[in-house]
Amino acid sequence: MLLSRSWSISLLLAAAVPLAECKIDRESIVRQFNLELSQSHSYSPVQVGNGNFAFGTDITGLQTFVPHNTLSSWGWHNSSLPTTPNQTSITDYTGLEWWTHDRLVNYAQPNPTEKDISQWMISNPHRINLGRIGLWFGGHNVSEEMLSGKHQVLDLWKGAISSSFSLNGTDVRVHTVASPETDTVAVEIRSDLLNNGALGVFLDFPYASGKSKFDAPFVGVWNATGNHTTTLKIEKRRASIRHTLDATSYITDIVWENEANIKKLSNYTHKYILEPGTRSNTLVFTVTYAPESQKSVETFEDIGKKATEWWSDYWSSGAFASLPIDTNSSAKELQRRIILSQYLLAVNGAGKDPAQESGLVNNGWYGKFHMEMVFWHLAHWTLWNKWSLYDRSIGVYERFLPASFERAKNQGYNGARIGKMSDPSGRSAPGEINSLLIWQQPHPMYFAEMEYRKFPTEKTLQKWDRVLTAVADFMVSYAWFNESTKVYDLGPPMYPVSENTNPNQTVNPTFELAYWRFGLEVAEQWQLRQDKPIPSNWRSIKENLAPFPIENEVYVLYEGVKNMWTTPSLAEDHPGLLGIYGWLPPDSRLNLSTFNKTVDKVYQSWNFTYSYGWDFPLLAMTAARLGDSERAVHWLLDPSNEFDEIGMPVGGTRVPTPYFPASAGLLLAVGMMAGGWDGFEGPVFPKEWEVAVEGFSKAM
Repeated sequence: MLLSRSWSISLLLAAAVPLAECKIDRESIVRQFNLELSQSHSYSPVQVGNGNFAFGTDITGLQTFVPHNTLSSWGWHNSSLPTTPNQTSITDYTGLEWWTHDRLVNYAQPNPTEKDISQWMISNPHRINLGRIGLWFGGHNVSEEMLSGKHQVLDLWKGAISSSFSLNGTDVRVHTVASPETDTVAVEIRSDLLNNGALGVFLDFPYASGKSKFDAPFVGVWNATGNHTTTLKIEKRRASIRHTLDATSYITDIVWENEANIKKLSNYTHKYILEPGTRSNTLVFTVTYAPESQKSVETFEDIGKKATEWWSDYWSSGAFASLPIDTNSSAKELQRRIILSQYLLAVNGAGKDPAQESGLVNNGWYGKFHMEMVFWHLAHWTLWNKWSLYDRSIGVYERFLPASFERAKNQGYNGARIGKMSDPSGRSAPGEINSLLIWQQPHPMYFAEMEYRKFPTEKTLQKWDRVLTAVADFMVSYAWFNESTKVYDLGPPMYPVSENTNPNQTVNPTFELAYWRFGLEVAEQWQLRQDKPIPSNWRSIKENLAPFPIENEVYVLYEGVKNMWTTPSLAEDHPGLLGIYGWLPPDSRLNLSTFNKTVDKVYQSWNFTYSYGWDFPLLAMTAARLGDSERAVHWLLDPSNEFDEIGMPVGGTRVPTPYFPASAGLLLAVGMMAGGWDGFEGPVFPKEWEVAVEGFSKAM
């Protein structure tokens, strides 16, 4: 049975709980959800990191038994170009032409006659695993099952891992922390096993993968030892290892604080051993990965203090929500997901580039990031007032403008067309969906408007002016005037949010129409705020876009879709059409009665077992805006929206685990429920919940 919904503000007010008068004890709440483990997780690592660098660990606090990954923002590799005749350079790639509104348009898609260079451009560059660090047991074969008393705690407030266990009755303690500033992991090991050569540390280096779209859970090829080189250079209490993979080369700097020695392990090509000096039960060292050697030296203690300060400030600043975890099991699970998502997104989703969908845990889509997913990766920072982390990568739109201008020009459009599956250079990988998806275009308008609401300054206007103008010019150029209907159409060919339709039949999808109008409205407001004239075509096209497609009194996926509700492939995946009231503020063309019926139809007909990731936050935001807080919480905790014991969002069969748009989407939905939106003061949670919130911005 469906939970009741109401359009009335009175229900919303009944569900709202007044803001707590006293400051929330954030530290005690955060630490209640410290990870505490007794064995390694075979798929999801316990991580330390800083947004641009992440080090995944097993139960030992290193990568001893499970080869979890060490990934960074800068660590990329290109395979050798193909040697097929006429396919030896990216200039040999031509793409494909599609008939588009009475003309041929060239799209960046795999060309069957250029398979090798097309595939090279899809899979290159790819993100690399910088290396593995683990405990070395003096050359003896030791398995995790041979350890006793295994215990590991991730202290979320400090961003540090404490691991302990016994081997043959001797205790081992390992403390692991990452620098908030550099790609450095700092480690302290204490054990009597260090005295007699029975314990040390190994460092090992894999070759780049590059052939698998999903390189998970472990990144790299460990048996292709002849394809790459490592060279050791030793100095006093430090060493550097240069790792060269074709044209990619970087340095691993190892610095130790007490007497120790490092050497290449015999019979291994790329494995090195760091051993403590005699009569020492302590080994303290740092490992820094960088394109070139880093001469500055920070101690384990220095890095630990900086990490504690950074994480304490992270938790203490911005917004916070306290749910009734002692009295309600659903509230406790939602709070767990909120806290662990906040930690994991600071580690995996706060880098100089937008995050890939699996963050810095493993590789999906060769480690590349998707421009349509930038909304789901970054929007939550705005509601939670974590602007410094948002700022790290939001400049991607300005940085990618040259490539976006070129893309639009090559296709005969004005302005700048934002790509999809991208590497740090801005090149979008070939692909049919990659080249025909359009819902990423208005994202800059959303971000710019949220930023201006927080910082209504000339600096903000200047920051976004060039981007918004260029994107708006493309959006109006893309819209096609239909002489028969006298309105402007979107598509074909195109893919909607759900990516599950025939692109040659897809025209005027519901969500994209709403987002197009939203984006052009923001672009107009940007002009007015700067006392600039609004281009006449912006306004006329916005006002004359096709109406929402309706069949049998409900909105449908796109205009003319056949048997939508009974065709399994259409009534599953992303329910994007519900985003027009929840994710987005009300559209000027929205009919609430029709939308109400559409929500009921989706609830009745959608195959939610095939939904994943940001689908559930989208549903929650719609339910919240409709006043159904119970349903909003239900969607965030839906059985198909699974988060594992580490806090990783489970991807399922269609995408790799973790799938961080689910984490960021959850925080976006909670942020909206906590802070409210235009015309409504939050919070809005189930009426029996006692909720305290601090520091949230309103959604639009």
